[in-house]
Amino acid sequence: MFQKNYYVYIMASRSLNLYTGVTNSIYRRAVQHKFGEIEGFTKRYKINRLVYYETFGRVGRAIAREKQIKSWTRAKRIALIKTKNPAWQDLAEGWGQKFELQIPRRAG
Repeated sequence: MFQKNYYVYIMASRSLNLYTGVTNSIYRRAVQHKFGEIEGFTKRYKINRLVYYETFGRVGRAIAREKQIKSWTRAKRIALIKTKNPAWQDLAEGWGQKFELQIPRRAG
């Protein structure tokens, strides 16, 4: 049987505004944030860098973890991010970009 995964994630802006959410497709959701496709807070503050995520096998556990993280202070959320991503790298860098195939030309 196919196991579906659920993700709790934290997105950040360059000025370190944070957003915590839950999704069943971390790739799709990160790309949506990157291209400003989600109206509201994240679009307004350009929160488009994936800085942290956790994977769960059950949606209920993912939702409970999201609520737990959202209840934390900002300092505690920052400490959590630093445990796995101390440099605050965008974990979804390059996601959603179109790639063109380079077809070599034959000489002659």
